[in-house]
Amino acid sequence: MSRTKTHSQLISAIADLNEELALNLIRERLAENDDPLILIANCEKGLQRVGERYARHKYYLSGLIMGGEIFYEVMELIQPAMQDRISGTSSGRVLLGTVEGDIHDLGKNIFKLLLSCYKLTVYDLGVDVPPEEFLRQAKKLQPDILALSGLITKSYDSMRETIRLFRQERYRIPIVIGGSQLSEEVFHYTGADYWVNKADVGVKLCLRLLK
Repeated sequence: MSRTKTHSQLISAIADLNEELALNLIRERLAENDDPLILIANCEKGLQRVGERYARHKYYLSGLIMGGEIFYEVMELIQPAMQDRISGTSSGRVLLGTVEGDIHDLGKNIFKLLLSCYKLTVYDLGVDVPPEEFLRQAKKLQPDILALSGLITKSYDSMRETIRLFRQERYRIPIVIGGSQLSEEVFHYTGADYWVNKADVGVKLCLRLLK
């Protein structure tokens, strides 16, 4: 079976919540030495379709949760393969959290897993984190990058307020906002330095900023 066809099947397997097929396809591609980041990107596409079906009421909340659980199982298979490809250690430190008013953490947790695969130190503050807590922890932990996560529209105001507080305190640090629904318009509204709407793209950005 061609690699392209397998990748397409992987996307569909996750979108259809077919756990057994998804995991078997991952094992097959890892055995063929596929790039783990490409596999993760395809899994993200499948997970995005799960979210779209939930939004169209084709899936209940249980389907959304199951999609996330399948993704975590996929990551357990992929993580060793990624670490085998990455040599040395990294001194990069990322302060991460879902902003105040938002309790969604799937995207944040995927991003955290990927950063860990690249041997970055991640300080995860969890969800519903107030601007003042981000600033307090930044002063305490001295991270190299601040990553703010949010999914719902309400989170954009929280991102903006958090970034405003950092600017007001003249605390200089690259600030990245992330979320599957983000856009160029939201990016400009918040005043962030960078924005991403895919976890793997966010990791590549962080690695570039740390060079």
